[in-house]
Amino acid sequence: MTGTDPETNTHVSPKVTLILVSLVQFMVPFLMSAVGIALPAIGRDLGASAVQLSLVQTAQILGIGIFLLPAGRFADIHGRKRIFISGAVLLCCATLIVGTVGHIKLFIGLRFVQGIGAAMIFSTSLAILTAIFPPARRGRALGIVVCMVYLGMAAGPVVSGFIIHYLSWRWVFFFISGIMLITLILSTTGLKGEWFSGRGEPFDWVGSAVYMASLFMTIYGAAGLYHFYWARWLALAGVSGMIVFVVLQRRSAYPILDIHLLISNLPFTFANMATFINYAAAFSCIFFFSLYLQYIKGLPPQHAGMLLIIQPLVQATLAPVAGRLSDSYPPERIATIGMAFCTAGLIAASTINSDSSLFSIIIITVLFGISLGLFSTPNTTAIMSMVEPRHLGTASSMIGTMRTTGVLAGTTIIAMIFSMYMGNQQVTQANTGVFLQSQQTSFYIFSAMSLVGTLFSMAKGKLATSISSRPGKN
Repeated sequence: MTGTDPETNTHVSPKVTLILVSLVQFMVPFLMSAVGIALPAIGRDLGASAVQLSLVQTAQILGIGIFLLPAGRFADIHGRKRIFISGAVLLCCATLIVGTVGHIKLFIGLRFVQGIGAAMIFSTSLAILTAIFPPARRGRALGIVVCMVYLGMAAGPVVSGFIIHYLSWRWVFFFISGIMLITLILSTTGLKGEWFSGRGEPFDWVGSAVYMASLFMTIYGAAGLYHFYWARWLALAGVSGMIVFVVLQRRSAYPILDIHLLISNLPFTFANMATFINYAAAFSCIFFFSLYLQYIKGLPPQHAGMLLIIQPLVQATLAPVAGRLSDSYPPERIATIGMAFCTAGLIAASTINSDSSLFSIIIITVLFGISLGLFSTPNTTAIMSMVEPRHLGTASSMIGTMRTTGVLAGTTIIAMIFSMYMGNQQVTQANTGVFLQSQQTSFYIFSAMSLVGTLFSMAKGKLATSISSRPGKN
């Protein structure tokens, strides 16, 4: 069976498109989780502090968050496949170079470049898939893609742990760049046609510049709030810039972010807020448990990776099931159950101390796995069904933006807590008590955030039901 792109009249195979999108959606989380398990080895080799280790993850996510919305809008105008391929090239090259550097600051800078490439991929791949698959089959297709995301997260710690044990952390990046090269070749030869939704329209350069600068200042300032005296002013300038950005977008005829859609469609807005909070809270588990298992429990990287694989494997198992269920039942209810599991997992994680058993860690990772497995696909399906066809591209970009900025907010909170408790100290056996304080405080904050996210998800479901039951609504 084939689908037809209305812009180019090119026949495109949904099966081939699904395979290619699944591959790239596998690689980016694979890269993130692989680096997570490599953090202790990177820190020792490059002499990185606890704050710098948190910035290793934050830098890539910051690059994604800053460029995701502008890249999505740019792709709508100039072609999604073109931006998709360009992002794959950039990510492949940056990943190869990262494995050769010997200074932590350069390492962090290249992680930011990796984020730019990933943003170009994320902002286009889901939109291409949505254009090919009809609504009746979209939930199942999205379930497969989400499954691949979680498999990437699952494979990352295991593969990274064994590579570090037998070679070094640098070979993690060499390995990933090789896989990315193969994926790039397959994408170039197998992804036929081109996709536009705004060809010929002007690009909002001013709005994009204000958005990128404001988000960078907000995150960078917040991360250094307890370490640099000027950070508070930088963060304040960033927040002020985001207010200016919203005003500019409301007045723009061709915005990169449709503010009117957010205001007029409250279920859509609440669903995206739930996405933001869920990813902000859930990502903390991967980061902290990677360090906890190696520094507190003394596990080698490959053994820590084997434990951390549990969460994404549970997610990967449940994601396709949740996708099929969301084609038959209200996806908002399934997503709300997922958020409730996230809250329970975070509350349990806040009780972890140096004497906690590995079994308790396994139980918590299973709770997080159930949470994301039940939440992600139904919530994505709900968001895509809440907008008109002409807004599908915007909805796709919003999902990616909320996921990325959610993870970015989570890593920023972690960096702030580390700055407050540990300053420039490295995580060592001598200061594990302070590290555990940082971990516990962070989980308290994320538990509260997840509870709010559950309320957003519940409100989204009630509003969606209310709107669908009005006369004239299907």
